[in-house]
Amino acid sequence: MAPVVKELARIPEIESIVCVTAQHRQMLDQVLDLFDIQPDIDLDLMRHNQTLPELTASVLTRIDPVLREIDPQWVLVQGDTTTVMAAALAAYYRRILIGHVEAGLRTGDKWQPFPEEINRRVAGVVADMHFAPTNWARSNLLNEGVPDENIIVTGNSVIDALQLISARPPTPEVQHLLKSLGILDQPYDPILENSPPTRLVLITAHRRENFGQPLENICQAIYTLAEIYRESVRFVYPVHLNPNVQEPVYRILGEVPNVTLLQPMDYLPLVHLMKRTTLILTDSGGIQEEAPGLGVPVLVLREVTERPEGVQAGTVRLVGTDTNRIVSEAQRLLDDLSEHERMAHAVNPYGDGHAARRIVQSILNYDPMSQRKIGVSNGS
Repeated sequence: MAPVVKELARIPEIESIVCVTAQHRQMLDQVLDLFDIQPDIDLDLMRHNQTLPELTASVLTRIDPVLREIDPQWVLVQGDTTTVMAAALAAYYRRILIGHVEAGLRTGDKWQPFPEEINRRVAGVVADMHFAPTNWARSNLLNEGVPDENIIVTGNSVIDALQLISARPPTPEVQHLLKSLGILDQPYDPILENSPPTRLVLITAHRRENFGQPLENICQAIYTLAEIYRESVRFVYPVHLNPNVQEPVYRILGEVPNVTLLQPMDYLPLVHLMKRTTLILTDSGGIQEEAPGLGVPVLVLREVTERPEGVQAGTVRLVGTDTNRIVSEAQRLLDDLSEHERMAHAVNPYGDGHAARRIVQSILNYDPMSQRKIGVSNGS
């Protein structure tokens, strides 16, 4: 959402109000700092061990007075968090126009991912304008009865953010991290003889639907791969703070010599790490879009994805959570140079870095004479 916030601030005829719920406090603050965004309203809603019903109720009751006081013409929400679903619903109750950024992503399974699939469907039902990242997302919305004139294919603003950040030089802290991992200050190239001798595999796995046995299977796969590539590959896993993730990861992988377990990473070091990565194993959504933009193959540790464009383009591959399959698919990409190159050089289908401009221009075109305020609710 940061590129959209910055683009809104650039347009003289728009006054934008940035409201955050801090559903993910730690992740939110570092992004705000990175993009130099100062929230006008910080609801600071997150509480320890907060349930989804409690969070939903809190967003609804705390954001409603904000909407009543500001009385914006538009509320923009992004993605599929609980914040997005509840903020969109609150805006609907106030009869405020709603723009949904990154609209139209679907798996067709209400339990995968949980609760994001239902969150984005609810936001889609009440939205007035749908900013779809791809034509596939647009087709999902059309199939649900959304009028074509209410859908704008913009590309995904995450690519805007990725291009902005990847162009920045690494900070001293990032350089120290790369050196500590044995990764030199240039991207890995499997063709060049003088490439870093240690290849890097990045893992991010934290989704609720993978809690329990699926995450155990993922960790066992990483353990097996680390044994196979003990001398040539380093596996780096920034571990989510949720105890359901921390416990199995540290129990199974904590003592493996070529597995490095880190605290959750800020966006800037994560991007620089991805730029130097040979392969990514992830159950994340955003990385399925970001990594192809950097030419990095992705194995998705899920049974279904709301981003099938990457699968069709050949930039990502669904492998699920079966230990043997994860191992075999990772080995194929680590051992077969032609297979790795085929995925690394496939065309990224998720945008050209100008999504924010298209989104803001669509808002202006929708009601170009209005001077009323636009409220922006961050996806966190």
